Amino acid sequence: MAKKQTKKAPEVEYELLEKPEEIAGRLERGEAFIKKNSKVFGGILIAVILIIAGVLYFQIDKQNKNKKAQAEMFQAVYYFEQDSTDLALNGDGSNAGFLRIVDQYSGTAAANLAHFYIGSIYLSEGQFQKAADHLKKFSADDYFVQARAYALLGDAYLELGNTKDAIAAYKKAVNHKENKHFAPRYLNKLAIAYEEAGDIENAIKTYGIIEDKYYESFEYTNARKHKARLEGLASK
Repeated sequence: MAKKQTKKAPEVEYELLEKPEEIAGRLERGEAFIKKNSKVFGGILIAVILIIAGVLYFQIDKQNKNKKAQAEMFQAVYYFEQDSTDLALNGDGSNAGFLRIVDQYSGTAAANLAHFYIGSIYLSEGQFQKAADHLKKFSADDYFVQARAYALLGDAYLELGNTKDAIAAYKKAVNHKENKHFAPRYLNKLAIAYEEAGDIENAIKTYGIIEDKYYESFEYTNARKHKARLEGLASK
């Protein structure tokens, strides 16, 4: 019988990827480059440190300002709740009003909230452009307050005869985390704005949404009445 031949496994030769002297040469060149450009690297490092320090200082300073602004705004909120709007806006000589809060503490959460109060006051006083200017600057995570701000902004625009922006604001109020308690109210305002703009078709559709989705709401009966009225006008 022929002997079974066995193949030898091929020898694996391990080679250095790079020679030690080449690695050493590269390290030396790298060190030389760093030494040569040490001023540049130092400048970059200092710049990075200054940027980080500046950001931290800004954040801490903003937090401190916000705490101070909230403390100063306490009395203005009290005056607002008591319908003492002039004192709420301008202060009483000892305590700051909302206008001073937004001017002195711009960019803080307290100043942001003050814009809402100021816009509400100006709207109640018939100063609709000022109301719109301040309400546009307000933003909040709270669904109730933010939706309310959109609706008030829509009211200001509607009073100014700006139906296009009023419609846009009311839509935001309706769609901002829509809920069954407030959406019918904002939809009713939206339908009125559509009618003011001469868009009878969308006014009918909007009243129809209240009729179909919010039949338990206070606005339901009113929506049915005005929907029928507009449908009668549209059929002529």
